[in-house]
Formats: sequence, structure tokens, C-alpha cells
Amino acid sequence: MKKAYRIKKNEEFQKVFRDGQSFANRQLVLYYMKKKDQTHFRIGLSVSKKIGHAVMRNQVKRYLRQAFHELEEYIHPDYDLIVIARKPTNQMGFHEVKKSLTHVLTRSKLVNKKIRV
Repeated sequence: MKKAYRIKKNEEFQKVFRDGQSFANRQLVLYYMKKKDQTHFRIGLSVSKKIGHAVMRNQVKRYLRQAFHELEEYIHPDYDLIVIARKPTNQMGFHEVKKSLTHVLTRSKLVNKKIRV
């Protein structure tokens, strides 16, 4: 995932939290907000210290970035997305993280077509 497609600034995070909508399952919380005239969706990741030490948090973030990369063609391009990882993600492998992400994206109607996991 290119760095231009990431949300980094605190103000941008707060805007999505304040003005956007959310959906959650046991592993992930997804906040999303529609932005017009955007050619590609942008993602922000939040993995707290409750998940584990730095190595574990970085691994969860890598899994989420890779899952977004693989699902890129299915996701509507005009959204800002923020994903917050919950405690169970530290016990999950890549395919489980991808399946959980697919679930929240599908339930929040942010995908164009049926995703094959």
C-alpha cells in the first residue's frame, strides 16, 4: 500500500471518527467516511498496546495493509477508512485477519462486488 493512500494526521483521523460511520465485529472496528473527488481510498490503522508488544502490533498492521492490498480492486475508491484492531487480532494469522476485514467491509457496503476469500 502506497504511503499516499494512508491517513497519518490526527486531524484526519478525528474527522473520520466525528463525521463518519462505523461497523465492528469481535476483531476489528471500521470507521468510514465518504470523500468526493478521491481517486483511491485511504486507510488509517490503529493498533493499541493492549494488542501486545511492538513486534506483535507491527505484525497486525502488516497483515491489515496486505489484506487491503489484496482487496484493493473490490473497495469503493471514494472513502477514508480507519481500522482499529481489537485484542483477538494478536492470536490471528493473515487469512483470519483478511476474512475479518472482508466481513466488516461487506457488512458496511464498501465493496463493489462479491469477494472471494
